[in-house]
Amino acid sequence: PRPRALRTAAAAARQRFRGRGAVSTGSGTRGRDDALARWAELHGGHDPSGSALASAWVVLVQRCASTRPLRALPPDLLSLAGPLAVTAAVALAAEGGRWPLAACALVVLSGLFDGLDGAVAAITGRARPLGAVVDALADRVADLLLVAVLYVLGAPASWCLAAAFLTQLHEYVRARANAAGMRGVGALSIAERPLRVVLCAVACLGSGLLPDGTPGTGWDWATVCAVCWTAAGAVGFAQLAAGVARALR
Repeated sequence: PRPRALRTAAAAARQRFRGRGAVSTGSGTRGRDDALARWAELHGGHDPSGSALASAWVVLVQRCASTRPLRALPPDLLSLAGPLAVTAAVALAAEGGRWPLAACALVVLSGLFDGLDGAVAAITGRARPLGAVVDALADRVADLLLVAVLYVLGAPASWCLAAAFLTQLHEYVRARANAAGMRGVGALSIAERPLRVVLCAVACLGSGLLPDGTPGTGWDWATVCAVCWTAAGAVGFAQLAAGVARALR
């Protein structure tokens, strides 16, 4: 019954996005709708277009995954590449000077790897349950390493711990809800992975270009981003909790 329900939800998502594409006039819009529809098929028919940041990220990842070089790579390798890239980013950020700029590039690359593994697996027909476990484990490790980047850039340990706690709680509740029968992601909150990557990248970029801190505040970039991460995490958890309650009611 559950796989049948997932197929029904995915078919509804495809029909919904194709309907949008049918009334659009530009090939760019149609390509965007196709990318969002593919993501919806992987996530129980959930529509990602309600979040501008999430939908832009989905479109970028889906288009990259469609290229020939990436289709040739094993999805599990792409999953593991994300944490490895952030590990290198932690080491570079700790060096100070202009090195956080290189760390910024690795942080963005790790976020891209995070989405590419599932997209490549779906496009090439190599999706498997064990791959989903590897992907989830790699994502949680990468989240902790992103917080570590903020810490070595100067963010207080208290804010880093708060950000890490809310992130892990967010994903744990979603995983438990899926195990209890919830289809898809429940809700796309403000605190999803793209925002975490963006905040960490901003901290690296700011620390490399303006090491004296954010203009007008006196706070260093890592602290500002850690505070924003924590605030978004609290709001995002409330959004997810409401979505889970609706889905399991």
